[in-house]
Amino acid sequence: MTHWIVLPIILPALVAPFIVLAARYHIGIQRVLSLAGVLALVAVACGLALQAADGTVTLYQMGDWAAPFGIVLVTDRLSTLMVLLTAVLALFVLLYAVGSGWDNRGRHFHALFQFQLMGIMGAFLTGDLFNLFVFFEVLLIASYGLMIHAGGNARLRAGVQYVLFNLVGSTLFLFALGSIYAETGTLNMADLANRVTLIGPEATVGIRVAAVLLLLVFAIKAAVVPLHFWLPSSYAEAPAPVAALFAIMTKVGAYAIIRVYTMIFPPDLEVTSGLHDLWLLPAALVSLAIGMVGVLAAKKLDRLVAFSVIGSMGMVMVSISLFTPEGIAAALYYIVHSTLAGATLFLISDLVRSGRADLALTKQPVMAGNALTAALFFVGAIAMAGLPPLSGFLGKLLVLDAGFDSDLVVWIWVVVLSSSLISILGFARAGSILFWKAHSVTPEEGAAPLPRPAPLSYVAVGGLITLLAAHTVFAGHVHGYTSTMAAQLFAPTPYIETVVDTPGKLSKPKGEY
Repeated sequence: MTHWIVLPIILPALVAPFIVLAARYHIGIQRVLSLAGVLALVAVACGLALQAADGTVTLYQMGDWAAPFGIVLVTDRLSTLMVLLTAVLALFVLLYAVGSGWDNRGRHFHALFQFQLMGIMGAFLTGDLFNLFVFFEVLLIASYGLMIHAGGNARLRAGVQYVLFNLVGSTLFLFALGSIYAETGTLNMADLANRVTLIGPEATVGIRVAAVLLLLVFAIKAAVVPLHFWLPSSYAEAPAPVAALFAIMTKVGAYAIIRVYTMIFPPDLEVTSGLHDLWLLPAALVSLAIGMVGVLAAKKLDRLVAFSVIGSMGMVMVSISLFTPEGIAAALYYIVHSTLAGATLFLISDLVRSGRADLALTKQPVMAGNALTAALFFVGAIAMAGLPPLSGFLGKLLVLDAGFDSDLVVWIWVVVLSSSLISILGFARAGSILFWKAHSVTPEEGAAPLPRPAPLSYVAVGGLITLLAAHTVFAGHVHGYTSTMAAQLFAPTPYIETVVDTPGKLSKPKGEY
């Protein structure tokens, strides 16, 4: 049994308390330890992704206790892709936090950052629903601490709203877990996939309620309308590096929907038939529309970016809600794109903040580093709006192509194309006000010039844009990989057989794999 699988969880879990206990008053040492930990995470994530690239499903049994009795971690193509995406994103976000000095504006930033990574990695690697709930709670606690980093009344209010809304989700999650356990006697996902199929049509009420509750919980995490109210203020008020890391947080909800509703409650399962297309696709279309309308209507740059995240999650959920291999493959391609694009825009908004009095979309004097920041914003806006030649354009084409077989294909095309036009107008408006019309404003006499952003901040943003460019250049290879990933998700038998024995037979500890 390989121990590499548990490292993405154990490594940040060890680095965080060491930072608190041994280096709480030494920001330089904290930075070194945190960066070293994230670099190690990137290396481990690359190794796990290479191991899973050929379709291998690897099992790790905590304490050598076999499923469904013990805690298990499982890696396959999907989980390792999300782990690698998180690790790479964390590296550039951390570089920005160090370069901009955000990590030194409050206490325990690096420890909380590591705990946040622990929760995200655990959510992607766990093999049972209860531990998915546990890692969701680790996410909630660490993210609240990061949200209120550096203080401020507005940030505190947004943090309280964020926590309260997510506590409602946690409560629903517990209700769902209780219902599932009462109906099946297990919470291991692979074991559930076997047992749910054995439930007769006359006893489906409990499991259908549980399936609906789970979908609501994951929709809250993914910020799907009408459960998106927590996101705009929370992300806009959070420190920029924190908001950039949060770009992966909504993808945890999308990942959970993909995992649970392709393996435990697949579209062809009679027990939950009709659940997937009842409201998820319409809600996703409304999310896409509201997000992009919010981009056009936003009066501050940070809220504009927050609404663009809602819109991008709407696009992801449109593709997921089709529940076809083509739809899931397109969604996974777009998840990588939207995570990188969203994080890039949050960091760029902080570059703008450092050179202006505030982030209001009003004419103000030219900021320091205006030309370079404007160029980065231009690229980030093209990516998020889905204009060629970057990966957002290709991702939208894949989503539109996947929607051809849907009964709502006309609505999908109309909403996707209309929202794309609206987002273009919104980003163009913001860019012209921030960077072009600024040249018509005369600086106040005697006003001290604002400092130019640190070079390391530009390096971090440039690194994310380079990844977006690579995601575009290698789009064929990436989509081919996500297609094989989707095929593996819709044929989960190898995953199930790796984790548990055949239905009706109790699993025993197996030793080496």
